[in-house]
Amino acid sequence: MDNKESKFINLVREHKRTIYTVCYLFTSQKEDVEDLFQEILIRIWNGMEGFEERSNMNTWVYRIALNTALNEKALKGRCPQTLPLTMDINPYDEANSSDARFSELHERILRLDMADRALVMLWLEDLSYDEIASIIGISSQNVGVRLVRIKEKLIKMANNK
Repeated sequence: MDNKESKFINLVREHKRTIYTVCYLFTSQKEDVEDLFQEILIRIWNGMEGFEERSNMNTWVYRIALNTALNEKALKGRCPQTLPLTMDINPYDEANSSDARFSELHERILRLDMADRALVMLWLEDLSYDEIASIIGISSQNVGVRLVRIKEKLIKMANNK
């Protein structure tokens, strides 16, 4: 195994959770999550040699994952929508109220636009405003302002159930 492969394998092991988090928040079907995950890995592989270490590796991975998710979503928006052939089974046990509340919050987050969804995901990952700003490409002050507005949107969605 060459040095690039070994670095790639270590990078994927270290950042797998980050990549899956992005995939999960930007897609709703299991197959789409897997496809997006693979596409992100391809872009990371292709970009490894160009990584100049001006930012930390986690920021770089988030940026690639978010950009890939946003690009894929835009491309899918141009394709005709299909309906999945699945059974109508809720993966969450409704008897467990914390799972039900998580499911409701996830559905509300999925109703946000892509930029807001990305911001919420990074915030939920406990990244600092400075880290979020670096990944998204806005000021850290703007991160705070946008998060307040997003929280207000989510509250309105909850009240309008």
